[in-house]
Amino acid sequence: MKITVSVIKADVGGIGGHTRPSDALIEAVRKTVKNSGDLLIDHYIGYCGDDVHIVMSHKHGMDNDKIHKLAWDAFMAGTQVAKQEGLYGAGQDLLKDSFSGNVKGMGPGVAEMEFEERPNEAFTVFAADKTEPGAFNYPIYRMFVDSLSNTGLIVNKSLASGVIINVMDVEEGKIAKLSLWEDKPTIEAALMYPGRYVVSTVTTKQGEPILAASTDRLHNIAGTYVGKDDPILLIRTQKNFPATEEVGSVFNNPHYVAGNTRGSHNMPLMPVKLNSAASINFCIPIVEALVFSMHDGKFTGPFDGFSTPDWDYVREIATKKALAMRSQGFIHPATLVPSELEYAEGYRARMDILETKMVPIDDTISKSEKKENYEDPD
Repeated sequence: MKITVSVIKADVGGIGGHTRPSDALIEAVRKTVKNSGDLLIDHYIGYCGDDVHIVMSHKHGMDNDKIHKLAWDAFMAGTQVAKQEGLYGAGQDLLKDSFSGNVKGMGPGVAEMEFEERPNEAFTVFAADKTEPGAFNYPIYRMFVDSLSNTGLIVNKSLASGVIINVMDVEEGKIAKLSLWEDKPTIEAALMYPGRYVVSTVTTKQGEPILAASTDRLHNIAGTYVGKDDPILLIRTQKNFPATEEVGSVFNNPHYVAGNTRGSHNMPLMPVKLNSAASINFCIPIVEALVFSMHDGKFTGPFDGFSTPDWDYVREIATKKALAMRSQGFIHPATLVPSELEYAEGYRARMDILETKMVPIDDTISKSEKKENYEDPD
């Protein structure tokens, strides 16, 4: 049976700042989705930091206007509660005044796949907060390119033959279809700079979908900073795809990503338990793992992929790396380069002041100083 899994997320308000949505906000989203009649086969609603995610199964295909409108209406209902409760950033990710057929380009992040359901369909959703879509570049590389991280790339015939990785230029709105293993160096060159080049989808060589990730950058849509993009990733696992343990373990080395407080720092990505609030310890970027089984479109789960004791040790590593980086204060690479700063207008204002105080070096030396410093060669 052909099933579509759609994951749509948005930040529409947090308690006291960018922490977590209120219970009433979550309930408003849940009530809207629950009252959708027979539009969906199944759904799950949760949050990562201050971002609410809706995981849906249905038979309507990708980019379906009814599915996207349902998510939009649910986030609008949550926004109304956020406004009533005075939550911070109410409706922050809803960048348009009204729904126009598809939430892509309107603020919410979207990851969708349509596929023929396997007898034992397994998939995982990775939901992140306080970072950008390129935060998934390194984990995806470990999943599909690095056999040191994933032995399946050697022993699994399908994975060993390579996959198709579609890389998006999020600044220019272009996409490149790259093939492993012939395009390996090009893929690596693109993934070096996650602020611009982002993996959007991965398929088998035969075109069967394996992975889909959100790629929208909010400041590109809004024209100004409205919060980090807080990406979401959907990946099918087991059999011809990476094992669930292989996709989970690529997050066991908390790598540095853009994000953090004011969206302007490099900080490690910390794996956390389901429905975790964002930390007020410099707002460390976080990621959750929602592990599902599905049959006839009905969900079993999610199992909390990062809940077992070993991940406590990884969280400790992330905390130590975060504190070490932030001990450097505002000096790069603790902060992003100017072109990636989310509060770029404020930085430019400072630099404009600096520029007004700049004079040519020769003008800083007075004529009298020049005369005093002059030595007669005779």
